[in-house]
Amino acid sequence: MAIVDVTVIPIGTDSPSVSSYVADIQKVLKHFEADGKIRFQLTPMNTIIEGELPVLFEVIQAMHEVPFEKGLARVATNIRIDDRRDVHKKMEDKVKRVEDVLNGEK
Repeated sequence: MAIVDVTVIPIGTDSPSVSSYVADIQKVLKHFEADGKIRFQLTPMNTIIEGELPVLFEVIQAMHEVPFEKGLARVATNIRIDDRRDVHKKMEDKVKRVEDVLNGEK
């Protein structure tokens, strides 16, 4: 299972606000989640997606297409992949581990 950090950057919009693009991308993610293919979390700066790597690439492509479907001619998408294969960890597990360390647990 991999965790991917994705930021889709629509270029050439009429406004500095991109919330409508983000909302449409979240709809795409909800579709994949409803099918049981991924889990995701929206943050103020990006979206974190968890799933099998081949599926995540499919999801990223679908996300990348959203601004084009809304009429834009240019989109930049940044991805960062954490693919650890020696243990099975979820997004929450990674956060909890750091919290445990902060609380003095080893």
